[in-house]
Amino acid sequence: MQSLLLRLATTPTPLPTPTLREGISEDQVTPGLLGFIMTAFFVVATALLIVDMVRRIRRVRYRAQVEEERIAAAAAADVAAEEAREEPGTAGDTPDAGGNDVAPGSPRPRD
Repeated sequence: MQSLLLRLATTPTPLPTPTLREGISEDQVTPGLLGFIMTAFFVVATALLIVDMVRRIRRVRYRAQVEEERIAAAAAADVAAEEAREEPGTAGDTPDAGGNDVAPGSPRPRD
């Protein structure tokens, strides 16, 4: 076993032949013009699909963000309306110039 491994390790590899074997033409081993055109087509199509996918993902993400902002604004408006309902007397009671509290609808005292 060791002698086999030693022989395989020390045997030089043959040099590759610089020309094609007999009976094989260059068109049989290279993709040619048609292969290049097809590869270029797939590269361009893949690039366009990736750009379209990124655009669609960005649009979905933007719509979700707008929807979250709309929901947050509606919730803030509901909270503000609820607070206004809970404190009915504070909105109309304002002190006059003399510092006296004046109820809504009552006449102001004369000086």
